[in-house]
Amino acid sequence: MKNIAIFASGTGSNARKIVEYFKENPNFSVKLLVSNRADAPVLDMATENGIATLILSRKMFYESEELLTALQQHDIDLIALAGFLWLAPPYLVKAYEGRMVNIHPALLPAFGGRGMHGIHVHEAVKKAGVAQSGITIHFVNEKYDSGSILFQASCPIAPEDTAADIARTVLQLEHRHYAPVLEELLINIPKLHS
Repeated sequence: MKNIAIFASGTGSNARKIVEYFKENPNFSVKLLVSNRADAPVLDMATENGIATLILSRKMFYESEELLTALQQHDIDLIALAGFLWLAPPYLVKAYEGRMVNIHPALLPAFGGRGMHGIHVHEAVKKAGVAQSGITIHFVNEKYDSGSILFQASCPIAPEDTAADIARTVLQLEHRHYAPVLEELLINIPKLHS
């Protein structure tokens, strides 16, 4: 059994899709949900599904390695960021190199970097007048949205599409592809703590 931790900051629609996808899987399990917001609705979803939760303070995340202890206690093999907005600290990147992934709602390297999250991305895409957008699933490193790309999927943008229209279309791609890409990665990485 290989175990997944999801890091999320908000409502967690991607987190929910991942949990649903792996629910009946005998080989992979979502064991822990980590959030930097005590009021994040995603925590309720985790509790409803019997998944342990951990609330991160900025101090715990950046000034201690308590998080690593928690990840080891839950025997975590892979970290999936799903709308988690804090930049991963060096100790975490090192401990989970090749085992921590993020999903970005645009085709990187375009429309990435600090402040490029949520509707801000789709507004930038709309303003640029590009003919397509999409998703990028990538490894996490110490810079926003700059780790090696694992997977991309694109969708056309019509001239009349608003930023909200683009957001809806891109979210459908996220929900369709994120969990299967995580599964593929889990199949191919060895267990972290055997």
